[in-house]
Amino acid sequence: MIKQHYSHLKKNHPLKGILLALSGASLWGISGTFSQFLFQQRNINVEWLMAMRMLVSGVLLLAFSGMKKNNDLWKIWQTKKDRLQLSVFGLTGMLAVQYTYFAAIRHSNAATATVLQYAGPVMIAGYLALKNKKVPTRLECFAILLAVSGTFLLVTHGKANSLNISKTALVLGIASAVALAIYTLQPVALLKKYSSATVIGWGLLIGGVAISFIKAPWQAEGIWDGYTYSYTLFVILLGTLVPFYAYLSAVKIIGGQKASLLASAEPLSATVIAVLWLQVPFGLTDWIGSGLIIATVFLLSRKARNAAPPTIVGDKNSADKDAAHRPAPLSAG
Repeated sequence: MIKQHYSHLKKNHPLKGILLALSGASLWGISGTFSQFLFQQRNINVEWLMAMRMLVSGVLLLAFSGMKKNNDLWKIWQTKKDRLQLSVFGLTGMLAVQYTYFAAIRHSNAATATVLQYAGPVMIAGYLALKNKKVPTRLECFAILLAVSGTFLLVTHGKANSLNISKTALVLGIASAVALAIYTLQPVALLKKYSSATVIGWGLLIGGVAISFIKAPWQAEGIWDGYTYSYTLFVILLGTLVPFYAYLSAVKIIGGQKASLLASAEPLSATVIAVLWLQVPFGLTDWIGSGLIIATVFLLSRKARNAAPPTIVGDKNSADKDAAHRPAPLSAG
């Protein structure tokens, strides 16, 4: 009887990981839409929301990491090389991916900004091909073609002489994809030595402290009512801390490749809610373009799965290494 019960739990273990990954991705997508509401309808400052989000989530994530046995919360600061890498990650990875994404939302909408950011995995594939001096495979070339075609349709609606979004929004969206690539690749060495919660927690805190010099947390602006308070709280906690924890837990259960595929629910949830709730115009061309960009995640994850050795599910080190090579979801931002 006990053996059967254990077998039942083990059988349902992957389902738990799938649900956690989908929940985390969906919360990220909803958070992006709520952020659009705060920026465009309540005049909340982008830098202020970033500072609050990163500082609160960073502190809470580090507190969670510190409660674990054999935690590496302070060990990461003992080596000069690790301190430098962590600082660089907090500024050029975590802070950059947060700012460009939020600014892209401010100048366009959550749906477009989130989808454009998902061109990041293609940039990662291109960078690794150049770094390793290898010609991109047919699959990588096809993924690049899909990403370029999808971006073209999304920002022009198929008309080469006009833009569907502002130039500022387009530049920020592409910059967000570049920042996502940096955010994914830069902390690989750290993630091989320390837990994901520790690395991401410190990254959030470092980025939050840095952006606070531009807009201090106590300098709140905008129109404050019940919606503003509730949506801000959602973005800070349910849009950052909870999905981070859910996603990292999913990576440990089902591995980074599967988790990254399920993270594609993020742009889908952001788009659906933005269209239904905020009445963001999103036509057939936009849906096709978004689908082409999101499809690249599936193609590149398939290539990585075929090339990489199998991950031992539940093993901390292997899960963190796997997570380091995954197409990172936004709001690791």
